[in-house]
Parts: sequence; structure tokens; C-alpha cells
Amino acid sequence: MHSSTFWKNHFQNNLTKKRVDWNLPLSITQGEKNKILYSLKAWQLGETSDGTHLLAAAAKHAKKTDDPTYLDAVKLFIKEEQKHGSNLGSYIDQIGEKRANKDWGDTLFRKVRYFNTSMELWTITVIIVESAAQVFYQALHDATNCQLLKAICKDILIDESHHIKFQNERLYKIFNSKGFYNKAFSVGFYGLLFFATIHAIWFGHNRALKAGGVNKKEFMRQMYYKFFNSLKFCHSKSKKAAYKVAAITS
Repeated sequence: MHSSTFWKNHFQNNLTKKRVDWNLPLSITQGEKNKILYSLKAWQLGETSDGTHLLAAAAKHAKKTDDPTYLDAVKLFIKEEQKHGSNLGSYIDQIGEKRANKDWGDTLFRKVRYFNTSMELWTITVIIVESAAQVFYQALHDATNCQLLKAICKDILIDESHHIKFQNERLYKIFNSKGFYNKAFSVGFYGLLFFATIHAIWFGHNRALKAGGVNKKEFMRQMYYKFFNSLKFCHSKSKKAAYKVAAITS
């Protein structure tokens, strides 16, 4: 199991990498734009959060577990998410569109997290959303022939694979500190949250997903695969077994 110091160092190093060549040409067609623009704007908005409430929950958790470096790692995790928002925003600007300042899905998520102080709830929610992000950004990558957008999506996908491992490891620690009955209750709650979230994402972004070749059946298949691998990670009886699962969740 990686330490918070490991993740802090990873995020610090990763933030120095410049994978997007902004000199790549803009080659998106109007037809392609029509299919992805709403979702592109919505996900860009979602990536711009300042993370105030997540940081509050992380600070509380870091104090409880006597792991102050965890808070540093979460701050850097948020910076990576903000980098995604900045890159997507710059792309929206370059194709001559206005960034969204409001979206129903983002508004709903922000209202829910406003009241959340539980690191466990934050962690499972982020795992579900980041897993969906992997499917979405791969679909966005495949939905157009624009090399600049493809480069932005590739950069995000590289980051997201590590984000999920980071969150899986934290959920493993939180989950395995519980007793038997609390674990059973938590798994049931995770499932309900997962079911509601993936259907909301499909409802809001199915047009862009379909443009990238992901129909509803395929979206649900990928999401269930990722979710159950995260649950397997939590239930792994040894670190060696856990890492075998972690290796395929990205």
C-alpha cells in the first residue's frame, strides 16, 4: 500500500509534465462539435472546483489518522483536476465557444458535496466519477479527428488512471477499519450511489458518449467492471492481491 508521501511526490512530479502540444491544429468539424460540445463544457466546468469541501473532509481525516501528508496529497490531486479544467477551457476558447458557468449535473453534485464531511463518501464518489471520466474522455478522444483534443484527452486519461489508484488505496484503508456489519452497510450504500450516479451521467452525456462509439450497454459494462474491481480491491485479503486488482482498474 503506497504512503501519502509517495502520492504527494507522484502528484508533484506529474504536475511538471507537459504532455499537450498546443501547436497541434484545430480540426474539429461543426458536426463533431454539435455532438460533444454540451458535454465538453459540462465536464470542463466540473473540473474547475476549488475543492473547498473535499479539503475540509481530507483535513478532518488526516487529523484522525495522524497522516498530515495525506492532506498535501489531496491538495495536489485537486490541482491536477484543475489542470484538466484549464486545458479543456483553453480548448473551448480556441474553437470559438463560450465556457459554461452552470450545468444541472455540476449544480447537483456541488449541492450534495456541500453537506458532505465524510472522507469515505468523498472517496467512493470520486472513484465512481473518475471511472466515468475514463470512459467519457476515451469517448471524447474517439469522437473527433482533432489532434489537439485527442492530446488533451490522453493527458487526462493518464492522470485519471493514477487518481483511481490513489482513491482505491484510501478506500481500502477506510473500509478495512470497519467492523463486519458496517462493511456490509457500506457496500450496500456504495452500490446505490454507483447506480444513481452512472444513470445520471448516461442521461446527461449519452450523445457525446455515442459519438465516441460508446452505447448504453457498453457504458454500463465498463462502469460495472471498474466499480466491482474497486470493491475487490477493498476486499483483498493481502496487499499483493490488492495490487493485482489495482493494476487493472485504470
